[in-house]
Parts: sequence; C-alpha cells; structure tokens
Amino acid sequence: MSLIKKTMGLAAAAAIAVTTMSAPSFAEDGKGQQLYPLFTYRTGPYAPSFIPGGAGIIDYLRYINEVEGGVDGVKILVQECETAYAIERGIECYERYKNGHNGALTAAIYPHSSGLDVALTDKARVDKIPIVSPGGGQNIATDGRVFPYQFPLIFDYWSEAQIIVNYIAQQSGGYDKLKGVKIATLYHDSGYGRDTIEPLGILAKKYGFEDIQVPVPHPGEQQQAQWQQIRRFGADWVFLRGWGVMTPVAIKTAARVGFPANRIIGDIWSGSEDDARPAGTAANGYLAVSVFPPGTDYGIIKTLKEKILDAGKSDLKDNTKFGTVYYNYGVIEAITFVEVLRTGHKKFGNRPLTAAEGQWALENLNIDEKRIAELGAQGLISPLRTTIDNHKGETIAGKIIQWNGQSWDARTDWIKADTSLFADVIKAKAAAYATEKGITPRNAVN
Repeated sequence: MSLIKKTMGLAAAAAIAVTTMSAPSFAEDGKGQQLYPLFTYRTGPYAPSFIPGGAGIIDYLRYINEVEGGVDGVKILVQECETAYAIERGIECYERYKNGHNGALTAAIYPHSSGLDVALTDKARVDKIPIVSPGGGQNIATDGRVFPYQFPLIFDYWSEAQIIVNYIAQQSGGYDKLKGVKIATLYHDSGYGRDTIEPLGILAKKYGFEDIQVPVPHPGEQQQAQWQQIRRFGADWVFLRGWGVMTPVAIKTAARVGFPANRIIGDIWSGSEDDARPAGTAANGYLAVSVFPPGTDYGIIKTLKEKILDAGKSDLKDNTKFGTVYYNYGVIEAITFVEVLRTGHKKFGNRPLTAAEGQWALENLNIDEKRIAELGAQGLISPLRTTIDNHKGETIAGKIIQWNGQSWDARTDWIKADTSLFADVIKAKAAAYATEKGITPRNAVN
C-alpha cells in the first residue's frame, strides 16, 4: 500500500538503527544462515495492522528454527527494520539488507507495502533482488518475463475487483442484471487505493454498471463529506479499499448517513477483526474479501499455539490476536518464505541461498495439496504454483466473509478470478514498461 511520505531526519535514522539493533535475531552470528529482513511498522497509524501480522511471521520462523531445527538444517536470522510505513524509510531498510547481514545471505525481501514494492521496482531490477508481496504486489508484475524480480504472490487488486463484481452480480441475479447498478469505490488515496480504478473501469464497460470513484486522503479519519457524496450518488454498493484507521471510520460514518453495512464490501486489508471491532455495532453485517482465513483450528496454528504461544515464546503481547486475520496472514507469508528456501535447497543444496537462487526458487514454487497437508495448512492456504511468466500463481481466489458482531462468518466458498479477463491488458502494460525501460523480455526457457 502506498505510504506516507516523510522527510527522514536524524531522529528517524536513529530510530531505524535502534530498531535494527534490538530486533529479535534468532542467532547472533549470521554466517551459514539465511537472512529474513523483517520490514516493520510498529509505529504510526497503521501499526495495529502490522503488529499481529509481524507476530505471525516471527512465531512461525521461531518454530522453524527452534522446533524443526531450521529449514533443512539452515537457521533463519531475523532482523527487524522499522519503516513506520514510509517509503523513504523502507528504501533505507532495503539498502541496509539487500546484500545480507553479518554473514547471513538475502534470498528475497518482503517489503510489506504496495507503495514500497512499486518504489523498489527499478532498484530491484538493477540489484537483482527478489521483492515478494503476498496479496499486495503489482498486478503488472505477474508477467515475470518483464519483471524478473517482482513477485505479487497469491492475490492482487485487479483480481479482487473481479471478485467484488462477481459477488454483486450473484446478489443481483446475474451479470445481465448489473446494468444500471451503482457501485462506489471508497479508496485510500494512494497507489494502493487507486490500483482498482482501471480494472473497475474495464468491468463497468463490460457489464454496464455505474462506476463511482471516491478518494479519501490519508489517514482517513474524516469521511463525512465522502459518505454524503455516496448517498447523493444513490450508490447501491460500496467497495471499501481502506487501510488502518480508515476502515472503522468508514463503517461508523456510513451508519451515521444511513448506508447499510451489508452493502459495504471491504478490501482484503479492510477485513480483519481490528477493522470491524472498533466500529462497534455499526459493523454488524459488514462484508469483506478474505484471502487469509482467521481461526485457530488449522493444524499449523494449533502447533504454533502449543510450541510457541503456550511456551511463552510468541511475539504477541496480546494473545487475543492469535489466530486473527492478520496473525494468520503473517503465518502464511512465513510459510511462503520457508517453502521458497526448501525449493531452492532441492536444486542448490541445503545451505543459505543467494538472491539469484532465491529468484529461481520463487519461479519454481509448487505448494500443492499434498504439501499443504504436510504443513498442516489445509484450509489456511490454497495451492500456489509459479513459473517464469506467472509470478502470482495459477489460481487466484477469495471468499466473501461477514462480521457477526464478534467474528467473521463465510458467506461464500472460494470465488475464482478469471485470470484471462485482464491478461491482454496486463501483457500490453508490461510490454509498454519493457519498451520504456529498454528491457528485453525473457522467454520461458531463459
């Protein structure tokens, strides 16, 4: 997601240094170990979204190190670097860890920010460092022939736009009933928020619904004018693309102007417990797209409870966050990182991977149903298979969930996005980018 731009002064630089030094390193000396640079935002308006997710990452990697003895015997060195969700600080963290740390090698970097993912595109290509953004990367980077170092794994916002329209069509009686339906998108006015404008325009032209776009300035603490605008437009549905405090403020403001919560569908980053619960009863009936299922009944989550949480080793300070949407997202991200390492070890041997080897592994990832069962992650993650020309995965799907006042209930099974619908547009945009940058696209055998 796009970030708040701040001038990075001495105090900010000092904060980064302190955070890095006090980070939860799982080994003192990095030699012979794999680096996982953990880009954090424990401070600022978006911290409540990161903190449980960061704990999920740390807890899973701690489990891998302390219970499983590492990944095929290779320990993971975790180094935190605080970005405060600001692009300048994120770039500083990237520069700090792109070449490894204290002897530990960097195989890939997860920036935890769509805006930072975009900002690192050219740098990563020059430095040849894989950038991985599960659920938050650039859809154009699906084309790995042009973007060899960007990996928008699992999900993307263009697919999400499809899933939203699919659900509204179901509720309306079919795609042919969408003509004249008014769908308003209330979006965080950032690169992240604006990323669905183009696909929704394409879908509106295809199906005949009215596409209304309403921006909200960061951080979204005042939205009365936007919701009054939505009411004046006579919107039938609202697609809420919020982040942080913007989401509960949106839900409460909608209630004040009389817009029903069960006609608001939140983005994947507006669909956590911490998005709905602060809105109180106004959130009852609120809908959201889900890619990272909450719950504690999954095998690996049960294992983490026994081996990490109950053992007093969890990074969580509030144990009620265990098994929430964002905590489980962190576990899923950590699973992808570990499986990338396992994939690389099969080709290069059981040792720390270089960035080039990490890139190869990311382009040859295959987490199939059998492997998901072995991980104890059935129901938590879907199969994920990547190739040189598909850096996202072959199957993109999400569920619609609904807040019942205490927790989320599934309203649908997995709704699959039609990846062919935008394929030509994505390829054309990638080709235009390649021409602009003087890039010769790779082929599937490069």
